Amino acid sequence: MKKFLILNLMLLLAISNAAEELRLQLDQDLDGVMTKVTNWRHYFHQYPELSNREFKTQKSIADALIEMGLEPDLSFGKTGVVAFIRGQKPGPLIALRADIDGLPVTEKLNLPFSSKEKTMYQGNEVGVMHACGHDAHIAVLLGVASFLSQNTDKLSGDIFLIFQPAEEGAPEGEEGGAELMLKEGLFDAEKPDAIFGLHVSNGLHGGIMLKPGPAMASAEAFRITIEGEQTHGSRPWSGIDPIVTASDIVSTLQTIVSRRLNLLESQAVVTVGIMKAGTRNNIIPSSAMLEGTIRTFEDSYTDQIRAEIKLISENVAEAHGAKANVEFKVYGGYPVTFNDLELSEKYASSLSEAADGKYYEARVPRTGAEDFSFYAQQVPGLFFFLGVNAPGIEDSPTNHSPYFYVDDNALSSGVKAFINLVEDYSSDFNAGS
Repeated sequence: MKKFLILNLMLLLAISNAAEELRLQLDQDLDGVMTKVTNWRHYFHQYPELSNREFKTQKSIADALIEMGLEPDLSFGKTGVVAFIRGQKPGPLIALRADIDGLPVTEKLNLPFSSKEKTMYQGNEVGVMHACGHDAHIAVLLGVASFLSQNTDKLSGDIFLIFQPAEEGAPEGEEGGAELMLKEGLFDAEKPDAIFGLHVSNGLHGGIMLKPGPAMASAEAFRITIEGEQTHGSRPWSGIDPIVTASDIVSTLQTIVSRRLNLLESQAVVTVGIMKAGTRNNIIPSSAMLEGTIRTFEDSYTDQIRAEIKLISENVAEAHGAKANVEFKVYGGYPVTFNDLELSEKYASSLSEAADGKYYEARVPRTGAEDFSFYAQQVPGLFFFLGVNAPGIEDSPTNHSPYFYVDDNALSSGVKAFINLVEDYSSDFNAGS
């Protein structure tokens, strides 16, 4: 028994030393790693691609992984890339995820590496921009992969790299993103013990924010089609105006959150973002279409909001003599992103260390949504935010703005956070805690 205890103690000491060696090695190598991260970030920022169309992005990521001696797998999620880094010491399987798609946004930043890309989107030519910072996510994860692939002798366990397309949502009629990758068996052969992800945002330079428990809202899209009766614009009484009907529906939908939900119990958002109708200024059209989004933190609230949207749409339309048809989940939907409570408690210090003490625990969740939530339904997950404002800047344009800016130097906190999480989780896993 004594011999067994000594062997166990020696194993734990070896694991602890390996973790310390990994941290010390990163301190020595960080400048070189960040040079690579910056170069990758600038490249991917300059050449963004939309969801499920990340063909060049996929190839560039795969090429970078091959140069590291890894074997990328391109069989998941249409344009996804996954790979494993095998540690030379025993330990868990830890998944690290980065999303890779851009947005139909015309960039207005005047940078040497600003995007000039254009593409067709919903029948219109639009600019393409990494306005949500996914270029930074790719670069950070490649930086982590580059470092760990060169230090497998110090790595306890294996790393599952996931470069995921279509986080912003697959085009209508297509599947994509995390949900598709899991449906295709991403975790079937080797299921991670935990998964970690980050998202850049306009916030304190290099600061990290974490919300334990519900961290981001669920998201569901809806579409309302209003059928009226077309007539000449000079004779509105001879038809049924779907535009006026649609306008009343939009206004009344805003009473769902303010008047129908108990906001002392939870939060919710109902937003209409698209209204389409008509072809000429002197024709009252036969139909109009609305599209919007529902954001909640509880399934019961989503169910109630669906019922209210349907009730309001149909009754307001009837009051105008029109008809309304309501569809939900027209672009799929995302569940609530939930940060595992045990992981949140145990590894807050790991994140704080990575951010040089600039760590904050959020009091309320964000109403944005993330399909990282699908992974976190399968395995314990931790998803945190990284502030990327330039030093000294408190307020700056937010994600999805054509002016959204990422300060390259802030990304070092993201690299260090992933490495800290990897080594600390591995150490605890092997220690049985």
